[in-house]
Amino acid sequence: AAPKVQRFQCLVSLMLSSQTKDEVNFAAMTRLKENGLTVDNLLNTDDETLGKLIYPVGFWKTKVKYLKRTSLILKEKYDCDIPKNVEELCKLPGVGPKMAYICMNVAWKKPTGIGVDTHVHRITNRLKWVSGPKSSNTKTPEETRKSLESWLPVSKWMEINWLLVGFGQQICRPVNPKCNECLNRDLCPVGKASKVK
Repeated sequence: AAPKVQRFQCLVSLMLSSQTKDEVNFAAMTRLKENGLTVDNLLNTDDETLGKLIYPVGFWKTKVKYLKRTSLILKEKYDCDIPKNVEELCKLPGVGPKMAYICMNVAWKKPTGIGVDTHVHRITNRLKWVSGPKSSNTKTPEETRKSLESWLPVSKWMEINWLLVGFGQQICRPVNPKCNECLNRDLCPVGKASKVK
């Protein structure tokens, strides 16, 4: 696909990923691409068909509306491309800071910030890599992003999300983390505490 189509597809994938398992998102993206995933094709696809293509992604009915509204904005304002900065990306329906930073990293190959999702937020707090006000854990993903960016080299901003998401899904889970299988257990305050038990 042309570069701007690839960037659009990256944005769509991120928009669908919220509250959706990776394999469900992958299947939806495959169906969308088979249907011709461009701004114009998405705009020409009726809502019912679009819903069938993306179902069962989380909140699929809302995402149909977001995809249509976003596509119209991209056609009218960006010549079917996506914005080149976080501020404008965040103005698109259904796009928040996490998606915008990841989109800048992946679609534009520009490390403008760290995409902090639930896994990055949880794991960096468990490892004590971040601190919020009064030297405690960060309370929000935005606090986590700012804290990480204050010390993590820019060269690592693009990969930290990828690394920690898989790690958080498989090992450092929100409930019942697999500390006994974790290679970082001797460095991690949670892992060390689990060895004592």
